[in-house]
Formats: sequence, C-alpha cells, structure tokens
Amino acid sequence: MRQVSVADLDDIASGAAVLGTGGGGDPYVGKLMAQTSLRRHGPAMLIAAAELADDDLVVPTGMMGAPTVMLEKVPSGSEIVRAFEALQAYLGRPIRATMSCEAGGLNSTTPFTVAAELGVPVVDADMMGRAFPELQMATPTLAGITATPLAIADEKGNSAIINTVSNRWTETFARTLTVDMGCSAMIAMYPMTGKQVKETCVLGTISTLQHIGVTLREAHARHVDPIEAVRAVTDGFVIWRGKIADVARRTETGFARGEAVVAGTGEFAGRDLRVAFQNEFLLAQSGDETLATTPDLIAMLDAETGEPITTEGMRYGFRVAVLAMPCDPRWRTPAGLDLVGPGYFGYDIPYVPVEARVAARV
Repeated sequence: MRQVSVADLDDIASGAAVLGTGGGGDPYVGKLMAQTSLRRHGPAMLIAAAELADDDLVVPTGMMGAPTVMLEKVPSGSEIVRAFEALQAYLGRPIRATMSCEAGGLNSTTPFTVAAELGVPVVDADMMGRAFPELQMATPTLAGITATPLAIADEKGNSAIINTVSNRWTETFARTLTVDMGCSAMIAMYPMTGKQVKETCVLGTISTLQHIGVTLREAHARHVDPIEAVRAVTDGFVIWRGKIADVARRTETGFARGEAVVAGTGEFAGRDLRVAFQNEFLLAQSGDETLATTPDLIAMLDAETGEPITTEGMRYGFRVAVLAMPCDPRWRTPAGLDLVGPGYFGYDIPYVPVEARVAARV
C-alpha cells in the first residue's frame, strides 16, 4: 500500500491519456476532480491486488457516456460517490476498495475521488489495460463475471440500480439511461471478490500509467524526443507522422463516433492515414493497407510535445505522431476478439497483432 498525492495524479493522468487510445473521457477533467478531493481529505491509498483478501468486496467506478459531452457537461465529483454509495447500500455490505474500470482517460483517475471522499483504497489494476467504449468489454466478462448489479447516477441527483441477464444487456440498458441523463453519467459496477480481481483483471495499471507519465515529463525536462520516450516505455511502434487534414465527429447513441484523416509528412508524405473511432481509436488504414486495429492500442500524440490527443480534442492542422501498442494477451484470444476485435465494430478486417503488421512492412 502506498499514498497517491495530488502531484502523482498529474503523471497518472498523463499516462492514462496515452493508454486511453483517444477515449475514456478527458483525463484533465478526471484529474481535477480527484485532486480537489485529495486537497480536501489528504492523499488516497493505492493497494496492490495481492494485498486484497480473497473475500474482500471490490467495486470499480467510472464515467459512462460520450467524451465530447464532457467538454460542456463537467461532473462535480459527487455523482461518482453517490453511485458507489448506492451500490454499497444495495449490496448490504461494506466495499473494501474501488478500482479503475479502464486504463485510459478520465476513468483512470475518477476512482481517486471515491477513495479520498470515502476513505477506501484504490486497487492498482483495471479491467481493460486500455479504454474501450462499451461496458461488457472487460476482462472479467471473459471469465464469466457479471457487471451487475450496477449503480448509475447523474449531476441532477437521479440514480438507479440495474440488474441484467448478461453484460451486453447491461451495456444496452445503462447506455439508454446515460443518454437520458444527458449523455454522461457516473457508474459503479462489476462487484467482485478480491480473488476475482487477482485472477481476471489487468494488474499494476495505475503504476504503469504513472511510469508512462513520469517518462514523458522527464523527456521534456531532459529535452529528449518525447515520442521516442513514450514509444519505448509502451513497447509501441510509430506507424505514422503527419498533419490532421480533416475530422468528422458526431455524438450518437451515447458515443463519440467519427474519423480523422492525417496527411502524411516525411517518409509518409503523399499518403493519407484514416483513423476511425468510437470514443476510442479503433482502426488505422492508409489506402488499402491496415496499419493497426482494435484491440491493439492506437494513440495520437502531439508531434512536438508527445502529449496525447483525445478524440474530442483533435483539430485541423495538428501535427501528430500515431503510435500503436500491443494489447493485453487476453484480448488476442478467440473470446477476446469476439468481444473487442475489428469484427465486433463492423470492420471486415482480420485481426493481426500490430507487431506482425509492422514486421511485414519492413
């Protein structure tokens, strides 16, 4: 167990924006929420999954909805606490710890608001190893763990408890409620035992995010190439460099959907890269060539600073480097690909690991 300070959250949020693959909500907003709570109550505690007792109750918390909406509808922080407390009351027993739903964006830091406000620790883990747009897209789903009961709350004071027959139905009903709540809401879900967390979740996530953030910050301080620093620390590959030439973006059915066109520069000059997204970047193609697909991670970084750019933050003229990174091995299994592979999102493209795609181009 160790303390997480206000300053630590700067690095964690920075790393979360990289692994968020453009989605997960603006990490800056989540960081500010958590930092406000930490300033009021003191440091939050981070515990390793190994420190949990097998029968401890753990409940991940986070935001559900379209990241674009959060540019104008900023949460106060009370919503996520209310969702957590509502689920605890429904379950009828104390929750030992909370956890990040995903390793990206706002949802990597929002659990620290719960931790600081209620005095519970955050588990150093998550359920994806990146960000994905739908609730059932979590490693516990692969192990047959149910996402419900789920609590959802909005900024108006509304809340609800959902019970469903499958995690796919959880996504359907919770998404409908989220749209009715203004396309963003806070949730508490996937109640698990400590044993289930240790066996089914991606472990060490928060420490990994902090390490990426520290690496990027130190690259700036030492005036070394931040793109290369991030690439090295994530075992990633720079698959494109260029300038954003077009962004088509819309908020639809509770998601931010669209496509960005990146006109190539340098060795990529004369060609365009098209990056499709549904909250997160899912597919990168140049002409008929596929460079990377979900479930591998695709991140867009500012070409000068290495700072990650979210799907809602992309603008015409930004000069960027596109980074692709290997996903957690569980997503590369047949069951994992059925849940988060290209086919699920409607792309008639076979999944090929990003490292194999890069090797084939050399």
